[in-house]
Amino acid sequence: MRAVPSSLDPAVVAEIDHRLASVCEEQDVRIPWAIESGSRAWGFPSPDSDYDCRFLFVRRPEAYLSLWPTRDVIETPLDETYDVNGWDLAKAVRLVVKGNATAIEWLRSPIVYTGDSGFRDGLLALAEATVERAAIGRHYLHVARQQRMGAATLKRFFYVLRPAAALRWLASNSDGVLPPMDLPRLLAEGDVDRSIRRAADDLIALKAQTREMGAGTPPAVLERFVAAQLEEAARFDDIPPERDPADNRRIADEYFRASLSSF
Repeated sequence: MRAVPSSLDPAVVAEIDHRLASVCEEQDVRIPWAIESGSRAWGFPSPDSDYDCRFLFVRRPEAYLSLWPTRDVIETPLDETYDVNGWDLAKAVRLVVKGNATAIEWLRSPIVYTGDSGFRDGLLALAEATVERAAIGRHYLHVARQQRMGAATLKRFFYVLRPAAALRWLASNSDGVLPPMDLPRLLAEGDVDRSIRRAADDLIALKAQTREMGAGTPPAVLERFVAAQLEEAARFDDIPPERDPADNRRIADEYFRASLSSF
């Protein structure tokens, strides 16, 4: 499958496609999933946003039996336009089971360069079977806290607002475990006040027109929203694991072995 909006620069997309093909050939791997992450997929790009392509790769089964395993990350040259790198499926599975939401987000990106929908659905099913809401909550809580400690710029505020919106989504969707990736959808499905959505929309529109968003004070309504979500989500730090880690490891091992057999 492929889902690349026309707003993306065709020349840049072509270079990303070329890099992905080169990785497969030079590293002898398969890439069942390659997407855009970062601000373009999160719903608040700037005119000068770089391209953050992330991919999952799988090596030949015998590579995982070596006494000298290769790196579980593949990187391509980084510059002002391109940030293209990926994780071994084994690394992604371990992180998913631990409740790290990053790899799960990659599976839900609205921008897909190349992808096997069956592979995506299988890994999402693994996440649904093993990940606990509290673990996802802690992930976004810690991300928001860390970003909040950085330099006070309007651009950085988005990196606090999005995890705060994910926390709100968890609070509003009591049966949900895996929040959407992009900020507009998080707010739409998070049962937030119209004034919050309107302020976020205005800030997104400003960022879309501004090459560099410098220091500034975010709208007060959004500051209050973030503070309230972080205060409420602090409870995630005190929730003990409910699932047996051994069961999760068994499920993950079964998934991983089955995935290797299909490649």
